[in-house]
Amino acid sequence: MAKLSVLLHEIDNGTILLPEFQRGYVWNRDQVRGLMRSLYRGYPVGGLLLWETEPDQASIRGGATDGGVRRLLLDGQQRITSLYGVIRGHAPAFFEGDASAFTGLRFNVEDENFEFYAPAKMRDDPRWVDVTLPFAEGLDSFIQDFSTVPDKLVSYIKRLNRLTQLLDLEFHEEKIAGPDKDVEVVVDIFNRVNSGGTALSKGDLALAKICAHWSPARQVMRDHLTRWKDAGFDFSLDWLLRNATAVATGRAVSRR
Repeated sequence: MAKLSVLLHEIDNGTILLPEFQRGYVWNRDQVRGLMRSLYRGYPVGGLLLWETEPDQASIRGGATDGGVRRLLLDGQQRITSLYGVIRGHAPAFFEGDASAFTGLRFNVEDENFEFYAPAKMRDDPRWVDVTLPFAEGLDSFIQDFSTVPDKLVSYIKRLNRLTQLLDLEFHEEKIAGPDKDVEVVVDIFNRVNSGGTALSKGDLALAKICAHWSPARQVMRDHLTRWKDAGFDFSLDWLLRNATAVATGRAVSRR
């Protein structure tokens, strides 16, 4: 088991990272709001799957430690990234996606609901608290803010304290480790764990293998795709990988 506060600290110091074959962040605001609501109410939200590996076994995204075992997040990325973004107020180093999905979340200390910032509704209502602030600044400033409603002060502060206690939430961790757990084995495990969703494509696996030998591959390819898109050619990463494979092997596989 690992406390959320510890997991966030491990992301801060580069101990928890993402393998290159992981997709980017794909959650939307409804999913983020639902996660926070569930955690606040004490509902279970699932465990984590981590791959413990030596530095030369896998290419990673988001920086790296200076040696030693890396903990690569295989299952739980969307949840942990969402929590990191909401609590820290910014995306983690390994982030790749749309940060607006977790930016601007508010908590209503009156009805204990979570909603994203709506100026007309929230601008002049101090009961809508930016969720990041109690974690970043503590509760002292809110005691002063709510002193104008003394009959509500205690209940409001108790609710904010309950919110910040999410840092004590413990996640069950499953770990994959050992010299026999190479990229291909781990990707297969990843696909089986995520069988209810969309499995990694052959292109994802190919990219994982490429990145194992050439770490900047993913970013180099994305830079080219961005440059081509600016010129009016909107190609996918999978398309580029298929073409690279055709050039490297001298043959193209027909897809129908």
